[in-house]
Amino acid sequence: MDRSATATWKGNLKEGTGTFSSQSGALSGLAYSFKSRFEDESGKAGSNPEELIAAAHAGCFAMQLSHFLAENGTPADKLDAKAVVTLVPGKGITGSALTLTGSVPGIDEAKFKELADKAKAECPVSKALGAINVTLDARLG
Repeated sequence: MDRSATATWKGNLKEGTGTFSSQSGALSGLAYSFKSRFEDESGKAGSNPEELIAAAHAGCFAMQLSHFLAENGTPADKLDAKAVVTLVPGKGITGSALTLTGSVPGIDEAKFKELADKAKAECPVSKALGAINVTLDARLG
């Protein structure tokens, strides 16, 4: 199964602008720029590739964990996953920090963390990010 997205960039690095669009249409003309990628810590100036990687990682991880929890006989009521992707200018993307709060009836904290660690290791996006440090802070809540 293949999925696609496109990026269009106009102008030079610092003053140029670009847009992302995705096959599904979920992203259509999503703006990004040098400022949104390297200068705006608030994240309000537009999107950037790292934000999209973070969304993909959080979503993939949550789906993978939901599968492992269901296999365990303890399906989740809700999983709130967040990924923070770190970009260090001059070094590149250095890490993705996953945080998770789960509402999972019938499971203890130790088993929950075991399955969360397994999902972190086995989700396809984590595997694709194998060149960087991926961390996980998981808890029931």
